[in-house]
Amino acid sequence: MIADESELDELRSAVRDFLEAKSPEEAVRKLMESEPRYDPAVWAQLTEQLRLPGLAIPEEYGGDGFGPVELGVVLEEMGRALLCAPFFATVVLAAQAVLASGDAEACARLLPGIAAGATTATLAVAENSGSWDPALISARAVRDGEGGVGGGGGWRLTGRKGFVIDGTTADLVLVVARTVGGPSLFAVDGPAPGLTAESMETLDATRAMARLTLDAVPATLIGSDGAGGRIMAKVLDYASVALAAEQSGGSRRCLETAAEYARTRHQFGRPIGSFQAVKHKCADMLVQVELAEAASREAARLAAEGSPDYPVAAGVAHVACSRAYMFTAMENIQVHGGIGFTWEHPAHLYFRRAKSSQLLFGGPAVYSERLLDRLGI
Repeated sequence: MIADESELDELRSAVRDFLEAKSPEEAVRKLMESEPRYDPAVWAQLTEQLRLPGLAIPEEYGGDGFGPVELGVVLEEMGRALLCAPFFATVVLAAQAVLASGDAEACARLLPGIAAGATTATLAVAENSGSWDPALISARAVRDGEGGVGGGGGWRLTGRKGFVIDGTTADLVLVVARTVGGPSLFAVDGPAPGLTAESMETLDATRAMARLTLDAVPATLIGSDGAGGRIMAKVLDYASVALAAEQSGGSRRCLETAAEYARTRHQFGRPIGSFQAVKHKCADMLVQVELAEAASREAARLAAEGSPDYPVAAGVAHVACSRAYMFTAMENIQVHGGIGFTWEHPAHLYFRRAKSSQLLFGGPAVYSERLLDRLGI
C-alpha cells in the first residue's frame, strides 16, 4: 500500500521534528568521533516511538507493510539531518537483501528482529576494489556439513570485505561470497568466531564503514546457491532509489543553507543574495534539487507499483541525485565563501556525505553503465 499525500506530510513532519531534536549538528559531530558511530538511545527512540525500521517490511514479518515511497520520505529527512545511525545498512541493504532472496524461512527468522529494531544488520559485498559487482567477488564459501549459524545447513566463509556500512556494530552480517554454484548470499552472526571487524577511516565520518576479515566463519545460506547475482540486482535497484532520496534530502538542505546565508550576509551594504552571481548560483542549485526530488520520488513510486520501468527509473535517480548532491554541496561552500571551507562550518560535512554517496555503489562510471544496462544498451 502507498500512503496518501496527507499521511506522507504527517510522516515527514514527525521525522523532521524528531531529527531536529535528536540529530543537530552538535550531536552529529560528537558521534563522528565516537564508537559506536551512533547513539543507541536515539536508535531505541527511533524504533519505539516512530517504528521506522519496520516501515518497509511486510506485515507478515512484523513490519508495517509500507514501501519505497514512505521510506523515501524518511530517508530524505535523514539525509537532510546527516543522521548517524545504522538505518540505511539495516533497513535498506540487509532487510531488502533477505526479502529479495525469496527465502521464506530466512525472512521469518531474520526480519521480525529488524522490524522491531532489536537487530541491526548490514550487507557485505564490496572488497578491496570497492565494486558491488558480484562477478568480481573473491570471498569463498564452502560446505561444512550440518549445524551452521541460525540452525541452518553449515557453510564456512573465508575472505575480506571492505566499505561495509556499520560493519563493526551489526548484530547480523549478510555476506555475498562465491560458491561452486556462483555468488550466493549468507547470514553471519555479528560475533561469529573467525569474524574480525575494524573501522575504516574514510572521507565521510558520518557514515561508519568497516573492513571485515572472515576466517572460516560459520554461515547460513540465504536463498538458493548461486542466486547472489539475481539478489544483488534487485538490492542495487532498491538501494539506489533509497540512496537517491537521502541525497535529495541533503541537496535540499544545502540549498536552504546557502539561500539563508545569502539573505543574511551583507557586503558593501547589501545582502550578497542581491548580487547577480550569487542569485545565479542559488537558482542553479534549485534546478538541481527539484530535478533530484522529482527523479527519486518517481523512482520510488514506480518501485511501489512494481512497474517494469522501475529499474530504469532507479538508475536515472541514482545518476541525477548523485550529480545534484555534489553540485549543491560545492555551490553551498562557494556561496559561504571562506567560512565554508573551515572545519567549524557544516558545509564540508554535506560535501563529504555527497562524495561518499556518489561513490558508494561504484561511482559515476559504474552507475552510468548500470543505467545503460537497465536500458538494454
